[in-house]
Amino acid sequence: MTEVSSRRARMRAFNEKFIVEVRQVPASTKRALYIWAAGLAGVGLAGFVTLLVIVVRDGEVASIDRPFSEWLAGSHSDALTSVMIWLAILFGPVVLPIVALVVVVAWSYFSKHIWRPLLLAMGLLAGLLVVQVVTRLVGRDRPPPDQMLFGVDTTASFPSGHVAGAADLMLLVAYLVFSRREEPRRAALSFAVAGVLIVVSAVSRIYLGYHWPSDALASGFLSLAVLGGVIALDTHRTMRVKDD
Repeated sequence: MTEVSSRRARMRAFNEKFIVEVRQVPASTKRALYIWAAGLAGVGLAGFVTLLVIVVRDGEVASIDRPFSEWLAGSHSDALTSVMIWLAILFGPVVLPIVALVVVVAWSYFSKHIWRPLLLAMGLLAGLLVVQVVTRLVGRDRPPPDQMLFGVDTTASFPSGHVAGAADLMLLVAYLVFSRREEPRRAALSFAVAGVLIVVSAVSRIYLGYHWPSDALASGFLSLAVLGGVIALDTHRTMRVKDD
């Protein structure tokens, strides 16, 4: 074996052992995951672009923004506001990134293969970059400052970084943890829990007066697109079709 061939063999062995956990699956399983990935990405992008066009053209989504915001404003109470503030801190730009970093680092350290924590980090970073770029390009105003219950925020509103960060983390962890287990009920439960937490994060931001409902909804659609992309990449990189 030549030196070049030997080096390539060592690189391939390193790749398989330390990055990728190869899975042997039926062709139908791999095809189904590609379909799910395409569907999630398609729905996410279509929903986000639709909201983006409406917001840029009209300034708001008339059917949901003010009606839902006003309905939540009518439910204000001291106790509920305290709960919403704690939720905003938990899903905010300080605590959530720390949680995500701890999860990625700990998972990478204790895992036999680092592909999944690496993919989680890539998905979170991609979602963050998209939100930051779109937010600055659109420059949508937040609700009036006198409606904000936890200090004034003058940054742009569309889409919600809080909601996008929470949704990316919850959905990607649910997929990357349970996609390797042959337990459909647990997988379904994990996505249900993720969905509830995402809704809670979105409601807290709207309740506290920092976002319009369409901001949070757009973030949810973006997170679906990120999830679809991660599923497609993971399927392509780790799945091998079983021989007949």
